[in-house]
Amino acid sequence: MSEELVVRKCETLADLKRCCKLQQAIWKEDDLDVEPVTIMVVAARTGGQVLGAFYGGELVGFTEALVGLKDGQPYLHSHVTGVAEGYRDRGIGRSLKLFQRTEALSRGVRLIQWTFDPLETRNAHFNLNCLGAISRQFIPNLYGITSSPLHRGLPTDRLLAEWHLDSQRVKKLAEAGPSMAANGQSNGATIHVPAELEEWKRNDLQRVIQTQERIRHEFSSWFARGYAAVGVHVSPEGWAYQLSNGDWSRQGY
Repeated sequence: MSEELVVRKCETLADLKRCCKLQQAIWKEDDLDVEPVTIMVVAARTGGQVLGAFYGGELVGFTEALVGLKDGQPYLHSHVTGVAEGYRDRGIGRSLKLFQRTEALSRGVRLIQWTFDPLETRNAHFNLNCLGAISRQFIPNLYGITSSPLHRGLPTDRLLAEWHLDSQRVKKLAEAGPSMAANGQSNGATIHVPAELEEWKRNDLQRVIQTQERIRHEFSSWFARGYAAVGVHVSPEGWAYQLSNGDWSRQGY
């Protein structure tokens, strides 16, 4: 599939409208919660990014990033990324992110951030293990209660992923094949996500809420002590986040 997949910038109004429609199809949100095409136009024209993955001329994935400023340096906040149902687990997300990295570096942008749900361990594996991002900030209920059925009426707790584009960790994973994953070393700190969580999401939301509250407390506590989430792995309990208190000022971490 990789030979037929084309990842490129979306700059025309027609392409941006296609991204907006794909977003609606993936998240199935009410109109109030949908990212409007006008914001995608602004992102594409003010130094942000709207990138599309096309297969046989059909838009099957996209990512949108807005410009941010941190410590006087510009960065990109990757706000929305999605792949159409039926095209997932084919490497499209990785292709989008690697194109995003290359395009950002070509303009001197060295940091991309985004948020993700800590209960979605597959996303955590992709972000931390496969892309080499780290997380040092937990944001409780960032977007409030949304209309998306994917969020199940739960608080939208999020981890903030930091993707330091020219760190040795990220370079190594970008240059390796898609099966390569980071070896996130844990200095004795782990946060467990129970194996039953997906079943609880269908049948027992109260237990999901209890798990969410515990994880919120544990991440906030470890981050306050200077730790970062650097990986996630399968554990006897289900999944376990690996945390490290390394020197994050070094590019080679």
